Amino acid sequence: MERARRLLPAFESAALLVAIMFMGSLVLWVGVPVVWLWVGSQVQGSSSLAAAIGAMMIGMLLTIAALVSLLGWLNRKHVELQEARGFHLPPNATTALEHVMVASAVVAVIGFFVWFFGFSGSSPIPLNVSY
Repeated sequence: MERARRLLPAFESAALLVAIMFMGSLVLWVGVPVVWLWVGSQVQGSSSLAAAIGAMMIGMLLTIAALVSLLGWLNRKHVELQEARGFHLPPNATTALEHVMVASAVVAVIGFFVWFFGFSGSSPIPLNVSY
């Protein structure tokens, strides 16, 4: 019973880290492009298209680099918590971050399809085609 009480905070911390990694990876797939497209539109409104594209590219690269390093740090902390609980991963085992990135990419792609086909007003098949 005492061992279970000691492991519960480690489990809660590990689950919290996985949840944070999932949210961070969703931000990586969805949030970063949306925010930098918006920033680019604001820059383009007051400057040239080249300045807007440059600001978007540099901003996206720096934001992605920061998020990837944060996600890597969270993954290392998760692995440390797992090892503290006695779970030692084999050298080539997949980590929680790899599973989270795949799951969040699937969620992002499904979300894109729902938005594109359901809410964007676009149709995959042109309805008014005149020849």
